[in-house]
Amino acid sequence: MSFWWFWTQPPVVEEALDEDLPKLADIHAACFTHKWSAGDLARMKAQDGVVILVARRASPYGTRAPLGFLILRKAADEAEVITIAVHPRQRGRGIGKKLMDAGLFRLYGDRCEQVFLEVDAANEAALLLYRGLGFKEVGQRKGYYSDSGGDGTALVMRLDLR
Repeated sequence: MSFWWFWTQPPVVEEALDEDLPKLADIHAACFTHKWSAGDLARMKAQDGVVILVARRASPYGTRAPLGFLILRKAADEAEVITIAVHPRQRGRGIGKKLMDAGLFRLYGDRCEQVFLEVDAANEAALLLYRGLGFKEVGQRKGYYSDSGGDGTALVMRLDLR
């Protein structure tokens, strides 16, 4: 098996393990100015209805370090994307889409009818991803993001799964 096999395989998406949380906190810190610690992530993971999915590089010897992660929270027949983060060095490889596809597939299987998220109106890459997945804008929150590259407006978006 060639060394290049590792770099050409799509990432594997699976539920995060407790031992992943420090690495996920590092990824979050590389992506956002408001950083979440491993403890913050552990408390979130312990909540009812919360699932953390992690994308890893495929390996025939087991999985490797996380490349990105997605946190979802389900309540009744609705869900919300709490956050999605892909390490800056791994962006542009479809990892965010792979995470979202896996999360939406899971929510569909859990019979969720709608998924909501909030995104910075200035985050063009995220908007492209979410709109490509079928999310529609259903509201705005002015000044929600204090560290935004724009005016801080959060777009509230919804995807109907059923």
